[in-house]
Amino acid sequence: MTDIVDELKWRGLIALSTDEDALRKAFADGPVTFYCGFDPTAPSLHLGNLVQILTMRRIQDAGHRPLGLVGGATGLIGDPKPTAERTLNEPEIVGQWVERLRAQIQPLLDFEGPNAAVMVNNLDWTQGMSAIEFLRDIGKHFRVNKMIAKEAVSRRLNSDAGISYTEFSYQILQGMDFLELYRRYGCTLQTGGSDQWGNLTSGTDLIHRVDPDAVVHALGTPLITKADGTKFGKTESGTIWLDPEMTTPYAFYQFWLNADDRDVSKFLRIFSFKSREEIAELERLTEERPQARAAQRALAEELTTLVHGADQTAAVIAASKALFGQGELAELDEATLAAALSELPNVQVAELGPVVDLLAEVGLVASKSAARRTVKEGGAYVNNVKVAGEDAVPDAGELLHGRWLVLRRGKKNLAAVEVTGV
Repeated sequence: MTDIVDELKWRGLIALSTDEDALRKAFADGPVTFYCGFDPTAPSLHLGNLVQILTMRRIQDAGHRPLGLVGGATGLIGDPKPTAERTLNEPEIVGQWVERLRAQIQPLLDFEGPNAAVMVNNLDWTQGMSAIEFLRDIGKHFRVNKMIAKEAVSRRLNSDAGISYTEFSYQILQGMDFLELYRRYGCTLQTGGSDQWGNLTSGTDLIHRVDPDAVVHALGTPLITKADGTKFGKTESGTIWLDPEMTTPYAFYQFWLNADDRDVSKFLRIFSFKSREEIAELERLTEERPQARAAQRALAEELTTLVHGADQTAAVIAASKALFGQGELAELDEATLAAALSELPNVQVAELGPVVDLLAEVGLVASKSAARRTVKEGGAYVNNVKVAGEDAVPDAGELLHGRWLVLRRGKKNLAAVEVTGV
């Protein structure tokens, strides 16, 4: 296999490293036990977290051993946000979120074989520690002048919000995690986002103070940006979550399908497990026939399958095709159809009325007269069936799952009507 450091660099996944040459040697001499932490500050992981999980899997596939840490302790605190204090969640809620995040991480790592992954929880080694033990055994190794120099802390110190001792202490807790995993598992590498660099190096610094002969590393992945300047992993409807209840598989698929041509090559390298040759071919297709969106489709199918499974991906693809007349809308299950229609312009009506009224009400045309012209010209469809006359009125039997009509103007302009009074 290609050297894992070269592979990560080719994929644009190394922004910072404590010592790249030393890390390369450690991988070559391996196997290396490494970890990445995820704090349960929400009930689901999101696409930014997925970068970290997939980076872990790449390193594991190169023969190294991952520890997936879900922070039952650090999740009770939260790392410092740039602008204001976090709202502290109740321990019971954090405990529930720990289990939800573990369930999202576990399918993406390999828990069998000689380099099998291990899931860990930092609450296991913090909840029994007294404040005196924490201050004497861990706190004494940290220097306040270095702590306040960390970017996340310094930003808050210079803001009107300031920073509480609780969040100020977060880097000590994360540093203690690395030390504990170094002692328990021989862990010598921590990975994470470059925005966490101060927290990552707090761990290497602590280990060096406790064991000056230790050779440990930190590796930071870059923050992902989009060519249009909008935040990666965000849409008009909000964050793209891994939980299907928070972001439907349909919306998840559409996020990748709608990726800008300027971004798709970068996204393929970061998120896809396709080979360099396969990615090069998709890049070529994007350059030669961008309208075909071959790279976006390949990426959407791979990532949706990875996160939500093959069955959900098949259902989503079927829905995408059916909406544009390439499949039977009536064959879509209710949940998938509901998810697909929620992404379209839509209105609720109490009762069925003329198609021209519905076209205007949902915004597919500017007026009823424009709707009549569209029908007359043969460009209006209800559930993929061309509307025959200007006075056409759908009947209740046409409602999909007894609730919806899919309206289309021309080939690409879609909207949904939900009838509530039937």
